[in-house]
Amino acid sequence: MTRVAVATAFGGPEVIAIVDEQLAEPAAGQVLVEVKAIGVNPIDYKLYSGAFGSDVSTLPLHLGNEASGVVVAVGGAAQGRGGPVSVGDEVIVKGVGGVYAEKVLVPAEAVLPKPAELDWESAAGLLGVAGTAFDTLETVGIAAGDTLLVHGAAGGVGSIVVQLARARGARVIGTARAINHDALREYGAEPVEYGPGLIERIREVAPDGIDAAIDAVGTDEAIDVSLELLSDTSRLVTIAAFGRAATEGFPSVGGANPQSVERRSNAALSLIAQAAAGEFTVTIAKTFPLSDAAQAHAELQSEHPRGKFVLIP
Repeated sequence: MTRVAVATAFGGPEVIAIVDEQLAEPAAGQVLVEVKAIGVNPIDYKLYSGAFGSDVSTLPLHLGNEASGVVVAVGGAAQGRGGPVSVGDEVIVKGVGGVYAEKVLVPAEAVLPKPAELDWESAAGLLGVAGTAFDTLETVGIAAGDTLLVHGAAGGVGSIVVQLARARGARVIGTARAINHDALREYGAEPVEYGPGLIERIREVAPDGIDAAIDAVGTDEAIDVSLELLSDTSRLVTIAAFGRAATEGFPSVGGANPQSVERRSNAALSLIAQAAAGEFTVTIAKTFPLSDAAQAHAELQSEHPRGKFVLIP
């Protein structure tokens, strides 16, 4: 048996319950992972919010799609993305649902080696934000010499965008609350505060203009300012303002977008290696016991500390 967090209805975080479920032994090509840490993402609560429909036949909904842990059992011919998988391997699980659990039975191709340099929490919260950040940078073609505007630069995705863009040789201007400006400077970005007068503040620090913009917040302000500053709308990408992207003709990434899925999957091993080498860091804002998954979701939907939330089984 394993304890699992599931959504028993559609609604707010109060619909999350902890239940016991039976796990089968791994079949060929499967592995059983004892979970050490679980990354918490906005998509986790959006699934049961009704944002994507409310078909009761899908209940209970199993939550979560990224975790870290130790392989405790292996079916035959278990081949992960980093090679053969064995009992005792420390791994990152990504690309399957239902990882809000003490143990998970997953296809071997869903696990990747966890370097010793990464702790459990950082490893669990890595690929969701780093994969999205990489996806946005590839979409707008960030290269050395570019001036990049990042909206929500202190958030989980935005902070990785800043670090990866700086590593490519780009200049980065990042919007954030004043309380997060010192952190942005540490990442190598030039911070500006969002809110009324944003476009004037950006023009003041970048009088020669910007070359590209990445929206990690989805606000009308972020989109309006970016469209005003950019001459080429193909160099604006959003991870949140999907409606405006569709109607106004600029790119978005994420979800089931086949290009995004392939791009992130192909980059996963490289991103893990970069994180292990210290080329970028994932900030962990707070950890919660698995039993407090509902509380974690409630806090994630309100103003909260900078960084990722992580559940500990």
